Amino acid sequence: MKKIGILYGRERSFPPAVIQRINDKNVDGIRAEPVRIDKVGQGLNPGYAVIIDRISQDVPFYRAMLKNAAATGTAVINNPFWWSADEKFFNNVLAVGPAGVPVPKTVLLPSNDLPDDTSDESFTNMGYPLDWQSIFNYIGWPAFMKPHAGGGWKSVYKLDNPDQLWKAHQETGQLVMMLQEAIDFTSYFRCYCIGRKHVKIMHYEPRNEFLNRYKVHHDVSQELLNTIHDYVLKLNNWLGYDFNTVEFAVRDGIPYAIDFCNPAPDADKFSVGEENFEWVIETSANYAIERAQQQEPGRDNLTWGDYIRKAVDGSYAFGR
Repeated sequence: MKKIGILYGRERSFPPAVIQRINDKNVDGIRAEPVRIDKVGQGLNPGYAVIIDRISQDVPFYRAMLKNAAATGTAVINNPFWWSADEKFFNNVLAVGPAGVPVPKTVLLPSNDLPDDTSDESFTNMGYPLDWQSIFNYIGWPAFMKPHAGGGWKSVYKLDNPDQLWKAHQETGQLVMMLQEAIDFTSYFRCYCIGRKHVKIMHYEPRNEFLNRYKVHHDVSQELLNTIHDYVLKLNNWLGYDFNTVEFAVRDGIPYAIDFCNPAPDADKFSVGEENFEWVIETSANYAIERAQQQEPGRDNLTWGDYIRKAVDGSYAFGR
């Protein structure tokens, strides 16, 4: 019997629904259940063919456990090694390079406060002050400042001038931030991508109240939707995420990828709506079963994106 485990925290709609959907399919030799952890020994597999990870971004213990599980044969969705290395600024680097997907102009900013166990001497190579004027000329106003990693709309600021930037930056402590061009969009889309092949384009309005963000329809061409579909696949194939969301803001007919590092994306029925929830449950269940059927005990059953694979075989070249 191959077990599919769901690792989760405070979620109460997606995890039980996907477990039930998998089990309702009655696939011979496959069962789903919540992950149960009562010990983690080095080199000891936890007994799951597949684990769908929904919580390790908040629990470092789980991240270490998942790496041990992956190294001993479990197919973890998403790859915990890549997720540990990835962040939003690097996502943008791959987008403007080999993926060829438009993104807002973005620069990386050092943290306002010194990291723990560092001093001014730790930043010997840092130019001070930064070349702020060229940064402002490049990004323009208004702009958004947000953490270079993480999610949940935490520590996100909309800024209209340098004075607002200085004030906001002082509030961010040790967070490494990004300053990003604001896209004045006419339509916005949030897209699920599962298995790097299944895409659900959801019409979305981030300026609405939380529970009303999916209650919108944008009148756009099928050509634009096809382009968004292709961009979603390009980004997830380069990054290697098996369960992700990508957000696009459309300006002058061009879809700009705003956010695409969400490997535990919102899948709550009460926020995404019944239709989207049904799609993500059915697609996730089928994909988890597919990965369980393909899983080989004791082997590497992770998926790796084009960036890693091409870097290893020597064929990676930025911009191609």
